[in-house]
Amino acid sequence: MAEGSITKYRAFITVCETGSFSKAAEMMAYSQSGISRMVKDLEAEWGISLLERGKTGVSLTPDGERLLPFVRDICRGSERLEGQVDMINGLETGLVRIGTITSVSQNVLPGILKAFLAAYPNIEFELILGEYDLVSEAVRTGRADMGFLNIPAGSGIDAEPFFTDEYKVVLPKGHPLADLDAVPLEMMKDYPFIELMKDGRNETPEVFGGKRPDLDTRFSTWDDYAIMAMVENGLGISILPGLVLDHCPYDIITKSLAEPKMRTIGIATKSGESPSVAVERFIGFVRAHAAQEGGV
Repeated sequence: MAEGSITKYRAFITVCETGSFSKAAEMMAYSQSGISRMVKDLEAEWGISLLERGKTGVSLTPDGERLLPFVRDICRGSERLEGQVDMINGLETGLVRIGTITSVSQNVLPGILKAFLAAYPNIEFELILGEYDLVSEAVRTGRADMGFLNIPAGSGIDAEPFFTDEYKVVLPKGHPLADLDAVPLEMMKDYPFIELMKDGRNETPEVFGGKRPDLDTRFSTWDDYAIMAMVENGLGISILPGLVLDHCPYDIITKSLAEPKMRTIGIATKSGESPSVAVERFIGFVRAHAAQEGGV
């Protein structure tokens, strides 16, 4: 496959992912007209309209949506080929696209990336940040080469355990439950509760195995830090993943549940997908890090 064709394919993919010719041009270091011309060239070569152009941006046509996964496959295949050639020549290059939830990107990934780049300084990374559904979809469609997700991760995704994270009860200073070593769920029912939302769903039932406890829910929000601020101001108590509470900037107290609840974060990849050399190197490095830190 000629390099010019691969560049056109990448331009098409980037426009789809950003929803904008100008943003795609910025990401690829091309002019906006250059990106537009490459996509138009593809449409002319194939005799197909790939994108709908509108005042608010661009979107895929039904034909474009049908072809996008195949274009992604070609680009990933090109990247794997380039990685193999570089490996044969004694080079370590490539791009790793990581889909990740915010708590992992803030509290786990920086240290791993720093150590990895010390060994492989020429490998580049793109982080795709979002809630679970966005990251799952990015891995499932190939937008991300790998991801960090709660296990189970859903259909079309292979996931192996990376580490476990304990859910913590979050309390304001001076709260009646703050003197307990661990907080029984039954005692939480007497106080206003602030519920964490993820992807439009209440996360509390997931913490308790799909069962929704009878808590006095007064507020709900998707923002972990908003919950911490509300707890600090005495508006209620909550339950949050322990990882979210690392480097917490708020003056709050955290306690374990009397019956501890855990979540397992996994290394997720698209089912049946062969990773590039760079992705394979990074996943191996993450596995080694997990083993060194005690893993799951």
